[in-house]
Amino acid sequence: MQALLVVAFLAPALLGPLMVAPVIPGLGGEALAQGTSEGASGLPVPRFVSLKSDRVNVRRGPGRDHEVVWTFVRAGLPVEIVQEFENWRRIRDWEGSEGWVFHSLLSGRRTALVKPWDKTGTVPLRSGPDSNAAIVGELEPNVLASVSECGKGFCRISGKDWAGWVDQTLLFGVYPDETFN
Repeated sequence: MQALLVVAFLAPALLGPLMVAPVIPGLGGEALAQGTSEGASGLPVPRFVSLKSDRVNVRRGPGRDHEVVWTFVRAGLPVEIVQEFENWRRIRDWEGSEGWVFHSLLSGRRTALVKPWDKTGTVPLRSGPDSNAAIVGELEPNVLASVSECGKGFCRISGKDWAGWVDQTLLFGVYPDETFN
């Protein structure tokens, strides 16, 4: 077996504790889970999305007249939409920091960070969605991955030149019991 070691490069400002959020089902027309509502967009709130651009200003309030409180500098990072107001979305990052971004700076593409709240050890990347499936690699904390499906406690994730299954509870960007494909 050939081990795969994947390392992500994130700004130090992206490090901190994980915020736990309510569970929502996939977006395939299923009923909203308890603790969710329908936002101005007609989509469930809360929900996970990703940043569309390498430069996303986060504002104190929903409008261009509000102060920029910080700027994300990496496209693809997962964030959670926790509120909607017209074309503005209040987002939360994995550290629990919240602010407002314009909707067009967000993408419905699902991504996840591998256990960003714990800098120690690696996470096994498995050949299938089972804790007994063969380990095909090891992922470092903060690896950014695309998420293609989740179910039965595992998510299929991928990056450049690698793919496999990871325990869903070790990802920020999906809810613990969320299922989708």
